[in-house]
Amino acid sequence: MKTWIKPLAMAALLCAAGAQAQTVLKIGYATSPTSHYGVGSTVFCEEMEKGTQGRYKCQQFPNSALGGEREQIEAVQLGTQDLVNTSTGPLGNFVPEVKIVDIPFLFRDYDHARKVMDGPIGEDLRKKMEAKGLINLAWTENGFRHMTNSKRAIVQASDAGGLKMRTMENKVHMDGYKTFGILPTPMPFPELFTALQQGTVDGQENPIPVILSSKFSQVQKHLSLTGHVYSPAALILSPAVWNKLSAADKQVFLEAGKKAAAAQRKKVNDDEDNGIAQLEKEGMQVVKQVNGESFRKAVAPAYQQYAKEFGADKIAAIQAVK
Repeated sequence: MKTWIKPLAMAALLCAAGAQAQTVLKIGYATSPTSHYGVGSTVFCEEMEKGTQGRYKCQQFPNSALGGEREQIEAVQLGTQDLVNTSTGPLGNFVPEVKIVDIPFLFRDYDHARKVMDGPIGEDLRKKMEAKGLINLAWTENGFRHMTNSKRAIVQASDAGGLKMRTMENKVHMDGYKTFGILPTPMPFPELFTALQQGTVDGQENPIPVILSSKFSQVQKHLSLTGHVYSPAALILSPAVWNKLSAADKQVFLEAGKKAAAAQRKKVNDDEDNGIAQLEKEGMQVVKQVNGESFRKAVAPAYQQYAKEFGADKIAAIQAVK
């Protein structure tokens, strides 16, 4: 009898090891596999699989296959989805403190924005996310947002007046855009292309990598490089997965997150450098020099509200990062 038990026990152990090797994590994002989100997610998956010797693998769901960003964040929080690489736009609905980074004209440039997100302010926001059941492995990136529309060139804030513009479901954005005279129309990203095609909305605002990968040049004539909001992104893991990881595996996931963030930011840089020429080639009329001062002046009243909501000191702390 004993001679049977040992091989059976061994087989059971091998089965358990085999089952562990098959842990497949679902990761979703809004854009195509070749987009900045796709690049960052792929690097994360490769590094995570390598670091765990194949015990963890990814299955990617690009192009909003698992729903809009808000739905995916909720699914990760509930544990029905493992990972999401998402903009911070809808994140404020779950972690209100994160909304501060969505304030228009808060960040000077990419260097400033990345230093804030990778420094103590970004770390503090990550901890606040963890308290709400969202494990932020890394601040990835979406990029500076620019306006497109089918009606006219936007050179100064008043040119945006009266345009029906799709926005994210984000009050901070909407309050800011109203000061430009825009009629903000919140809408999930998966519905956007069709809405632009059918003229339900006149325009939208997104970073160059999103405008490129979503082929908005097919349904939008005008692009203005307003850079009105810096849009960070976050690679978020479900606590249901995180809490099962060993200390060593947690470290692997965090390191993979760092490499993903670096790759995603590089793709944003590359798209910014090459994408505008590409969009012009595809027929878009691009305003490269907008009157930034007119936008900053217009948004000033909203800053009084932002100071009440987030604290003038917290806004000043972000602006002071060099």
